[in-house]
Amino acid sequence: MINFRIIARVFSLLLIFEGIFMLLSAGVSYIYHEQAMSSFLYSAFITVVTGVIVFTPLRNEEKIYGNREGYIIVTGIWLIFSLFATLPFLLSGSISSFGDAFFESMSGVTTTGATILTNVESMQHGILFWRSITQWLGGIGIIFISLSVLPVVKSINIQLAATEFSGQATDKIHPRIKDAAKRLITIYFLITFVEFILLSIGGMTVFDAVCHSFSTLSTGGFSTRNEGIAAFGSPFIKIVITVFMFIAGTNMTLIYFGLKGNFKKIFGNNEFLFYSFICLAFVFLGATVLHYKAGMSYGKAIIEGAFNIISIITTTGFYTQNYNLWGNIMIIIVFILMFTGGITGSTSGGIKAIRLLLITKNSRQELKRIIHPSAFIPVRCDKHIVPQNTVYNLLVFITLYFIFLCLGTFVISIMGYDITTSFSTSASMLGNIGPGIGTFGPFTNYSSLPMAGKLFLSGLMLLGRLEILTVMILFTRNFYRR
Repeated sequence: MINFRIIARVFSLLLIFEGIFMLLSAGVSYIYHEQAMSSFLYSAFITVVTGVIVFTPLRNEEKIYGNREGYIIVTGIWLIFSLFATLPFLLSGSISSFGDAFFESMSGVTTTGATILTNVESMQHGILFWRSITQWLGGIGIIFISLSVLPVVKSINIQLAATEFSGQATDKIHPRIKDAAKRLITIYFLITFVEFILLSIGGMTVFDAVCHSFSTLSTGGFSTRNEGIAAFGSPFIKIVITVFMFIAGTNMTLIYFGLKGNFKKIFGNNEFLFYSFICLAFVFLGATVLHYKAGMSYGKAIIEGAFNIISIITTTGFYTQNYNLWGNIMIIIVFILMFTGGITGSTSGGIKAIRLLLITKNSRQELKRIIHPSAFIPVRCDKHIVPQNTVYNLLVFITLYFIFLCLGTFVISIMGYDITTSFSTSASMLGNIGPGIGTFGPFTNYSSLPMAGKLFLSGLMLLGRLEILTVMILFTRNFYRR
């Protein structure tokens, strides 16, 4: 039996928390003397009051029947946050229809970065700040899930094995989850602040630097300019954002160990080394192609290639140029990178580096098992044996990922789009990347999609952000049995 009192308690706290950040956005509108301030105040009032009404007192020893509450809470958090995040868009008139507002808010909360706005620069500052803050909060949310524990009250912890589908257990930075969460939030805020300072030094306004720092660390990709990062044109800004996109694709726990000077934890982590190898290898490959095929100088090719390739790998979705015009080789490279992702426990989406690493290792070991069928040949990662059932979970996840990828491609193609656009858009939504290849590439938006298509893509964003199995388990019959 599911304890709905605990679920209601978490959702109420979420809404109150969201309302507070709406007030922060109202403050931004007040600074710029914008009409959206009243819309944020009304939105905050509705959100906080709803949270107070839903608030459920709990006994000191509230009974939990399993981890089912955790799965409902995790999926519900993204849905409820996205639903109430539409209020500022709708009440301010920035976005007229609920479907468009839901697409925009879901894209923000899931850190996808796809937009239906045709003229971003015409939006009020408060609205642009709200778009960026939803991504930043979405990044914090996925880091919390990587801790595998959702604290409800001091005496109650809902266990949610979010890492069981990734195949990689997160290193603990502190035995108490509450203290670990504080440390991760501090690191997340600190890195955001450092990027803000560097972007300000590079010539961005305070507002642009804040919003782009939020979008970078969350690997979201929302920009305050129609042309994205290309609107700034500064090589320094591109280099800074490239470095911080790479950091955002790294496990925050590893960053903590790095700040503590424990570099053995970093360079002894197989997933980090694999992730770094992918980034360096494809940046070198991309820069070489741009130098010889697009005629760029090698220095510019490295900057442009590194920015756009790291952006795709980490699923940030920033862009400086239209890579659809870079030739077939670069398009193939970009398409391959859509299926990578960052490290487990980072804010990035995608399949994740650890899954690709373990599947690669298992394939190699499987060849040995065929030759030596009686031998015990386990898969190892970080000098530990990976349980066979974990490998099976990975295979199930990969299979389901490509099933939904093909399903998404089929649905989008029915709407009248070509196969390249349909396949890349489906991959982009599942990977929480934002831009795709073809019609919905860089410098374009998703406003031309029919409303049913926008809602369908919103569903793909949610599936990708929560890594499919977390959502699918809610639709199984056994989940609701006692």
